[in-house]
Amino acid sequence: MRKLLLHRNELRKITQALETAGKALVALRLYFKEALVKVEIGLATGKKQYDKRDDIKKRENDRDIARVLRARR
Repeated sequence: MRKLLLHRNELRKITQALETAGKALVALRLYFKEALVKVEIGLATGKKQYDKRDDIKKRENDRDIARVLRARR
């Protein structure tokens, strides 16, 4: 566990967004600077339900195509 080096109001904003808005904290970039490891973070929103359905449909179609191609061999 490491401490986030942010101002108190920045931490409050992030925790508020995580609790109320249903957002997620995501590590965007990780880099080394001398003896320190720095992480660039960002707030992200999750996928909507219809986006998830589209991804599931695409994944199932890809699997079906792969099955047909394997069966031909």
